[in-house]
Amino acid sequence: MSKKKTPYLLLIPQILVTVFFLIGVIIGITQSLGVIPTFGLTKPTLQYYKEVLTRPDMRSSVRYSVQIAFSSALIATVAGVFLCALLVMHGKTRGGMMRIVQLPIVVPHVVAALFIINIFSRNGLLARIAYAFGLIADQQEFPMLIYDAKGIGIVLAYIWKEIPFIIYFVIALMANINGRLGEAAVNLGAGRWKAFFTVTLPLCKNTILSGFLILFVFVLGAYEMPFLLGATTPRALPVLAYIQYTHPDLRHRPYAMALNGIIIVISLLSAWVYFMLMKRTMKNLMEKK
Repeated sequence: MSKKKTPYLLLIPQILVTVFFLIGVIIGITQSLGVIPTFGLTKPTLQYYKEVLTRPDMRSSVRYSVQIAFSSALIATVAGVFLCALLVMHGKTRGGMMRIVQLPIVVPHVVAALFIINIFSRNGLLARIAYAFGLIADQQEFPMLIYDAKGIGIVLAYIWKEIPFIIYFVIALMANINGRLGEAAVNLGAGRWKAFFTVTLPLCKNTILSGFLILFVFVLGAYEMPFLLGATTPRALPVLAYIQYTHPDLRHRPYAMALNGIIIVISLLSAWVYFMLMKRTMKNLMEKK
């Protein structure tokens, strides 16, 4: 086999996956426009998108999903950056401490959901402790933290899973900047936290925002956590899309695809912002060289 052909042959699996993915996206968009000849739907229309954005139940699902995705990504990003700063300042960027940080990443989302149920439900660990210490007269008085309309349980689960991702995403760059420019600022008289907020953090801004966008898009399209920890109403977009897709009346299929279309549009906008951030970062690196 020619060495020149080897890279192209290795790309074949990726190309096939990309082709099948694009075919699926095209079919989904087509069906979201109401074109499903098998079901007797042949005329393109934006009716399903209009209904998704105007029907109270579906509109609340859109708002619910965006709220959960934004809240969990924002809190995880802020907490992850803070913990990352502590690790960098104390020189704990390798070894046993990073193994501990890594633990939530390797835990499957379904298992993480079970952890949240066992800890934060009204029959969970915290409710039992509160009852044992007389803080509540009955376990049912414990605040509703899962299966609630605000998605608190879902956000808690994603925060636990996402903070380590942010740490791993940012720590290499932050350690490098802090070790050079941050230490220089400290030697010139700035405190460690002042050097972090005025030197290290601004230089890590684009990377941090990129990590936030990745988390936001991931949570927006994720199914497991909202299905296991979410309320009966409103439903998260992926859960509602699945319900519409499996509805006995096949004419509900375009609604499912329209919901997925909304997720795709938001994801593409986030991907465009991510691309612009990375382009700016690469430009800054090239200028420094």
